[in-house]
Amino acid sequence: MFEKRRPGAVLFDRDGTLIRDVPYNGDPARVEPMPGAVEALGRLRRADVPVAVVTNQSGVAKGLLSPDEMDQVNAKVEELLGPFDAWAICVHDDADGCTCRKPAPGLVIRAAAVLDVSPRDCVVVGDIGRDMEAARAAGARGILVPTLVTLQEEIQQAAEVADDLTDVVDRVLSDAEAPVGAVSAPWARAMGWSRW
Repeated sequence: MFEKRRPGAVLFDRDGTLIRDVPYNGDPARVEPMPGAVEALGRLRRADVPVAVVTNQSGVAKGLLSPDEMDQVNAKVEELLGPFDAWAICVHDDADGCTCRKPAPGLVIRAAAVLDVSPRDCVVVGDIGRDMEAARAAGARGILVPTLVTLQEEIQQAAEVADDLTDVVDRVLSDAEAPVGAVSAPWARAMGWSRW
């Protein structure tokens, strides 16, 4: 379905994909990387593939954590996993009807725009069906990395399923037959975390 070539960027879901899922976490001390996350991100960075985070954080809309607490958790994520080229964060709840909250494609489209690549040149990595639906809606390649909370039907509906983050990076980098014109965008770091 997708051409085998180097991606313009790899966009990761945060909770349950890069870090252990602690519902509505506002405490940086509770941030724990998922197995293989540090190594997987390191391999992508060494290959000059931009990496970004696309995450729903409805706890802010629900009043369960403040924007500042969310920012502290994100800072801890970067402390443990290294800097990301972009962050796209939806702080809305399902009832808000926004176009950014996954499974809508807005976060994928925004992260791609910040990185100056087409969403079609992105790989979206996540642990639930919403992540894969957002990828599909944006025209991106989606790779599901199931966890204990992933539903069986989400696994069956996913276009591509990987065993873990190491498997994801093996797939993405083995597809990189020839470089695409995409370059990491260090200027994106100065833009801060985009949230709507």
